[in-house]
Amino acid sequence: MFEEQGIGGASIEAIAAAAGFTRGAFYSNFTGKDELIIAMLEDHVEQTVQRNLDLLARHKNIADFIEALRTMDRSLQDPLGRSPLLHMEMILFVARAEKRRPELAKRLRARRQLITDIVETALKNAGRSGSLNPAWTGAILLALEDGFRLHRLIDPETTPADSFLRAIGDLQRAVRTTPA
Repeated sequence: MFEEQGIGGASIEAIAAAAGFTRGAFYSNFTGKDELIIAMLEDHVEQTVQRNLDLLARHKNIADFIEALRTMDRSLQDPLGRSPLLHMEMILFVARAEKRRPELAKRLRARRQLITDIVETALKNAGRSGSLNPAWTGAILLALEDGFRLHRLIDPETTPADSFLRAIGDLQRAVRTTPA
């Protein structure tokens, strides 16, 4: 429903009907649309973290991990992976209200920690522990990913779907060839 109509356009009645529930059943599970959106973001983050950690366990080499990310089809099990516009809309919806920001910050920290864990694991597997600050690198990478997601929404013709992963590969090659 949100994918088709956006957050503002999707009524509680339409959301409940699309899920096969009555309006009363919706309200027995959520206090309103805000709570549903936060639950959807939470589920998205949990799925993303688990999927990436599973992938990292199977692909110790960072280049293999990046290639596995590139070829993985996240759209089947994750509506926010399928719809970057909805993902950005939900983030902005939650961020707009100051009282909801702590919930969004919690999800942001979880995403950032995931990327930090990936960076730490990649550095350790490459025998380069201590060469970068993993937490700061994770923050940079997350901002880069969100930036490419936004650019893709604005100009998909010049921003390929794999822009973020291509940039990571380019940065990895540049760091590997730069003298220490």
